[in-house]
Amino acid sequence: MESVSPMKIKYLTYPLGILLSAVLTGCSTTPEKTPEQTPVETPVVINDYPTRDRVEYVLNCVAQHGGLTYINQYACGCKIDKIAEKLNFSEFESAKTFTYLSKGQTGDAGAVFRDPAQSKDLRTRLKEAEASAEKSCFIK
Repeated sequence: MESVSPMKIKYLTYPLGILLSAVLTGCSTTPEKTPEQTPVETPVVINDYPTRDRVEYVLNCVAQHGGLTYINQYACGCKIDKIAEKLNFSEFESAKTFTYLSKGQTGDAGAVFRDPAQSKDLRTRLKEAEASAEKSCFIK
């Protein structure tokens, strides 16, 4: 085996030392993010329906579909969950209000609730969400 002279070791370690110091210096000069610079992620609201409104919907649904049985209760709970996936609570509440008031008033008095584009859009979206939920949850 050939012996390595001290001169060769000096020339081999010098480039390695420069490379190592460049890597360490590069890492140490990278600015760290402070807490105020870190973007705050807003949580995604999955369930913005109040419990009271969910229960009210389920009880009304159960009453419309033959009374309180485990199957009806489960299917109606499933239905409001499926609707909640398609409409946030504000949209759902507005759509219910427009639907109720457009049916309760006839003629010009009901036109305020029946004719605006927002009312038509929300009522259509609610109707589609309910139809889709009924298929998904096997409501008879």
